Amino acid sequence: MSVSTKQDGLVTRLLQRQILPIDKDTDVFALYVDPEEPRLDADRYEIGGNRAAKDLNNAAIRQSTSTGASVRPDQIISRTALRVPRGVKLSFGTYFNAFPASYWRRYTIVDEVTLTVRLRGADASVTVYKSMANGRSQRVDTGTVNGAVLDGNGVATFSFELSLTPFVDGGWYWYDVVAGDEDAVVESAEWSAQVPAERAEHGTADICITTMNRPDFCAKLIGQLADDEDLRPYLDEVLVMEQGSDPVTDSEFFPAAQKTLGERLRVIVQGNLGGSGGYARGQLESVRKGTATYALMMDDDVVCEPEGVIRAITFGDLARRPTIVGGHMFSIYSRSRLHSFGEIIQPWRFWWQTRLDGYSDWDFGARNLRSARWLHKRADVDFNGWFMCLIPRQVLEEIGLSLPLFIKWDDSEYGLRAKAAGFPTVSFPGAAVWHVPWSDKNDGVDWQAYFHQRNRFVAALLHSPYERGGRMVRESLNHQIKHLVSLQYSTAQIRHQALLDVLAGPGQLHADLPGKLGEINALRKQFTDAQLKTDPDAFPPVRREKPPRKGKDGIEIPGRLSLLLTAGLAPIRQLRPPRAMAKEYPEAELTAMDANWYRLARYDSAIVSMNDGTSAALYKRDPEKYRELLRKTIEIHQRLHREWPRLAAEYQAALSEVTSPEAWTETFRPWTEGDDESAAGRP
Repeated sequence: MSVSTKQDGLVTRLLQRQILPIDKDTDVFALYVDPEEPRLDADRYEIGGNRAAKDLNNAAIRQSTSTGASVRPDQIISRTALRVPRGVKLSFGTYFNAFPASYWRRYTIVDEVTLTVRLRGADASVTVYKSMANGRSQRVDTGTVNGAVLDGNGVATFSFELSLTPFVDGGWYWYDVVAGDEDAVVESAEWSAQVPAERAEHGTADICITTMNRPDFCAKLIGQLADDEDLRPYLDEVLVMEQGSDPVTDSEFFPAAQKTLGERLRVIVQGNLGGSGGYARGQLESVRKGTATYALMMDDDVVCEPEGVIRAITFGDLARRPTIVGGHMFSIYSRSRLHSFGEIIQPWRFWWQTRLDGYSDWDFGARNLRSARWLHKRADVDFNGWFMCLIPRQVLEEIGLSLPLFIKWDDSEYGLRAKAAGFPTVSFPGAAVWHVPWSDKNDGVDWQAYFHQRNRFVAALLHSPYERGGRMVRESLNHQIKHLVSLQYSTAQIRHQALLDVLAGPGQLHADLPGKLGEINALRKQFTDAQLKTDPDAFPPVRREKPPRKGKDGIEIPGRLSLLLTAGLAPIRQLRPPRAMAKEYPEAELTAMDANWYRLARYDSAIVSMNDGTSAALYKRDPEKYRELLRKTIEIHQRLHREWPRLAAEYQAALSEVTSPEAWTETFRPWTEGDDESAAGRP
């Protein structure tokens, strides 16, 4: 951290510095430095308006800005220095190196920043730009090496005083560098601000990582955190909640990380209590210890940009009020693709989503920051996923720990709870991890469907502003019927159980943590659609009594009228006896991407592959099971609608107790009894 005093009692504090990829991976260069010229996309009124217009313009908006220019690995001199070839212009108006001015303007005490650029190379120049919320950019200032005062190494230092006043609704600052007749080197660039002396010292964080049977992935992540010398002063402890049978301590990568971190690493062994149980343990340990300013939730299967942790802590330190600071998620498979720039809870449906004027999948390698209008409007959010999320200790002390939900909705519920208590969440540009994207998971129909259903309703009972949860009950009923006509009887059954457990009240949330997953898996395995097989020959061959009508294979995307007709007729069709041959042979084999409800509804049996591509299951239509589950569906949803007011009051009254350190201490007792708490879990 860079801090220097001034006569007026203020201090200079480093907010952000120029960084370059540690591993020189060309897949992520677009996130750090950009050789492309900006080409602004469609007008702002076409982005974030009605969804139909937005979809029609997707192709134009996402069109690549690539001109074939590139940055080579040998241009990266160090973590902070980059060589610019002669005659070339490079922009640092990128995800990791542009300055997100509107976020600093809205949420922190900073009102003016200083950009300091150190540049070497004859005729080289640096130009500063700013953007407005609509994405249009303006030239702010420029400086050239010729005529500048050089130090003994031939380096010129340029300082630009930049106001944050114009950034109420959005906008960034950034700088471009042009080399002259010889190569230039951008030695460093730093964004700093004058802050009160009491804000001079940076906070520290306990990194809370929940892990289960990902020993190498987790150990490499710990090593990333341990090996970054700049990050080390910001770490209070790294707390690893080990919940699996294949421990991180057995990884070949663990000893090196342990040696570097020493006493700042703790591995805490406990039963599988899910993500919420793991994170709550980290939160509890952090609050009890009381030495860290923040607890940072982080998944075990991510690749981290350590500088993002420093930036999140710095932003939190200078926030106007205690603020949750979250990072963004890039795809670990396509590393320039951003998955959601900010998420909200749509209150009427009570469902999480990317804000309507944003995108849940954006490739910076195809279209850069300076060319995308929507990225310049500040994205205010309701919550941030706990793949990377910094929570002030003060917030944990005032509103409690995570709800005991096992997985799903613990992070979003916490964001809503914090917001209601006056603590905002910021999804902060420049702080990010690489993670498996949600789109590659199958959590809508597998065992996770139970936790999606139960926990969404628990969160809505606590926080929905609408009577009886708005559209919640009706939408749940519709989805249940969709699963039934899709022959997904196991999913329908565990979703029933989820609602029955909601109706039972909040008293069982803690008690259910250790054993509920086993119960749900046992319940699912009674149905063929949940009996997964990895061997393609494990299923009977596909045969049909009659060929498809007019040769149509059912893969065509139906129109709106056809969808409405299918939705009306499919539930009735399920009452008919299945075709005789379909009882022995599947009628079709569908990929996961083609297994839509309107396709599945036309078959009496089908082999359906899973989203992860590793297995498949046999779906078989059963009219008797359909009648039974449909009757239960209607009964449970009627009861839920009727009892909503009572349930909401019950859950809200119990919230502070259920999320208290005392309640969680009792839940953790089987794994802490007899331990010396000051040394528990030391590897």
